[in-house]
Amino acid sequence: MALPQEDARPLRQQVFEQVRANGQMPRMDVARALNISPGSVTTITSDLIARGLLQEVEDSQRGPSRGRPPIALRVAPLSRFVVGMKLSDERHTAVLLDLAGNIVAGAHQTSGALRQSNEEILADVNTLMGKLLQKAGRAPDDISAVGIGLPGLVDACTGVVRWSPVMTETDTPLRDQLAAMLGLPVSLDNDTNLLTLAELWFGAGRGISNFAVVTIERGVGMGLVLNNRLFRGALGPGMELGHTKVQLDGALCRCGQRGCLEAYVADYALIREAGTALDRDPRIDSSAVTMIETLYQEANAGNEAALAIFSRAGRFLSVGLANIVQLFDPERIILSGERMRYAYMTADDMLAEMNSMILPAGRTPTPVDIHAWSGSVWAKGAAALALSELTDTLLGDGAT
Repeated sequence: MALPQEDARPLRQQVFEQVRANGQMPRMDVARALNISPGSVTTITSDLIARGLLQEVEDSQRGPSRGRPPIALRVAPLSRFVVGMKLSDERHTAVLLDLAGNIVAGAHQTSGALRQSNEEILADVNTLMGKLLQKAGRAPDDISAVGIGLPGLVDACTGVVRWSPVMTETDTPLRDQLAAMLGLPVSLDNDTNLLTLAELWFGAGRGISNFAVVTIERGVGMGLVLNNRLFRGALGPGMELGHTKVQLDGALCRCGQRGCLEAYVADYALIREAGTALDRDPRIDSSAVTMIETLYQEANAGNEAALAIFSRAGRFLSVGLANIVQLFDPERIILSGERMRYAYMTADDMLAEMNSMILPAGRTPTPVDIHAWSGSVWAKGAAALALSELTDTLLGDGAT
């Protein structure tokens, strides 16, 4: 259960976000959810309707009734639009969302290299933005905000990328560079934080106060929600589960250190082991995805070496998940990403081993959800960041 915590957001923002989170909601339900008077809700929602942010609709969630149809509130979707982008070492992805969080259009751009310079990143983002707007039939002036996520150490407060595996430079003020190029407000964050926002706004985290999201792709990431808010830590980058140590002087990680969880679980770790299991040089494959798919097919066919690679990765993952439970006691852990299709990584044996390493203390096992989502969800999380920042601007303390 979440600890009591005073909500510092203005009441009009709480009302708006309550409606947004539920899709549509009658005024009386808003009043009950926020423990405020129906009169206050009527005054606030009338103002939000006048500003074009909310609209009245027939309450489709209630059955037929005599007389006047029941009325609910929903976000006016076409009042604002935001863009979300996910930058990676293979493909950059973008989505256009309306204010209600509906995807209007999507686009992608192949990355020019595994690691790109500032100039190359800026050029790719500019090209991708053009593709997205053309596909959606929208002009740059239609966009209110942009959210962008990428892997690595990203200071969400300052917009500085301290280090990223997809960039050649370090300590880059990427947010300000992007904002100057696009002429739009830009928010920047670690991509796993943004995937966590997607779960909080649109996915399995909706309605849960405290949960963790773990991603396994080219790296291993973690996002944490405490008391319904994304937790980024004291310095802003957030959780780096992939770089917690699981074996002293162990396998080499791409960060340059040894023994990181990522060095046993991430794509490149599996590919490194696949070279031995499949008796081939992994560098001859043009795509990491191709190599992993081949390894998975071999495991399904009974190749013992391939099975052992996935089994070992699952055991190391169980250590990481057990540590999350011991440290944060989340209501739920969500394993998210395309690699979740590989059942050997998330089998019952792995979950049983995770629970065996947790002090019981009268607890029931922490639920673990598995979401094998496609790449567009990362961009949708980035758009959720843009929506969140836009909401603060429109309805926060400094708004008029």
